[in-house]
Amino acid sequence: MLSARPPNVEGALETVRRTIRDGHRASEVIARLRALFSKKAVTTDAVDLVEAANDVIELLRFEVRKRRIVLRLETAADLPPVKGDRVQLQQVVLNLLLNAVEAMNGVDDRPRQMLVRIERDDGDCVRLAVTDSGVGFDPQHAGMLFDAFYTTKKEGMGIGLSVSRSIIESHGGRLWATTNERFGATFSFTIPCRPERMAAADRPVNTSLSADTDTEQTVGNP
Repeated sequence: MLSARPPNVEGALETVRRTIRDGHRASEVIARLRALFSKKAVTTDAVDLVEAANDVIELLRFEVRKRRIVLRLETAADLPPVKGDRVQLQQVVLNLLLNAVEAMNGVDDRPRQMLVRIERDDGDCVRLAVTDSGVGFDPQHAGMLFDAFYTTKKEGMGIGLSVSRSIIESHGGRLWATTNERFGATFSFTIPCRPERMAAADRPVNTSLSADTDTEQTVGNP
């Protein structure tokens, strides 16, 4: 940017700002994970799961574009806030998105597609699901996916899904995985709503597509 003629100073400044913001997010994630492993009580704030997920999607925008993945976000209207630790929940979303990205690394015979859906679950919970068109997994091994150090990938230590399940269970929720009918897999979790909103009735679904707007957006070249 600065080597261009004329130099793109504003673009360079925005890159610096984004790097600083990402660094702050990383520090918060590390601090909250330390708290998790030290068995400290989970912070229970009101968390807008859609907003929290959008922040994570924005963080991965470059990676998604580089991997030629089409990412869509669908949310139900008027979702209640959930109760929990925002940074820990964002770490779970990040782990699930990265898992989907890696699952599509070798996919060249079909579009690389990822769908993040957030909606009201039966009862007093909100559900977030990440569906990909990757290689999927053997259903017989579904129970092992969340074991620490179990992995089907060439790289990585196999702790991301294990940590994610620990975080969700510490929030009173549930995390599980299913295979898709054709390609890929879907990883879902549910988490309780804030008590004061538990009795709110479900509203009609309004689809919101894209990482940062309410319209569909293609990230990368499918």
